[in-house]
Amino acid sequence: MNKKVIILSVAVIAGMIIIPTIYKIHTNHNEKLLLVVEKEFSYYAKQCYLNDECANTVTLKELYDLGYLEEKLTNPINKKYYDESSSINLDTKEVDLIS
Repeated sequence: MNKKVIILSVAVIAGMIIIPTIYKIHTNHNEKLLLVVEKEFSYYAKQCYLNDECANTVTLKELYDLGYLEEKLTNPINKKYYDESSSINLDTKEVDLIS
């Protein structure tokens, strides 16, 4: 009886540590995946702006039409394409990616 209580206690404590840790790692990983897509969008928007082909607010459609992005940007979490009206404001560095 006493041995079962100890084993159950250890299992509960391990679960209390492992489950939040896995959740935090998963959440952090998803945030980094989204950051990579935002950085890619930002990079090509800045290139377009520096080449005087885009204004301060750049849409994905502009980047596709001008050839800066050849493949459509995809949300790495739900695997859906971002809407072409997604935009970035280069002055405020505000990224608005619409899935």
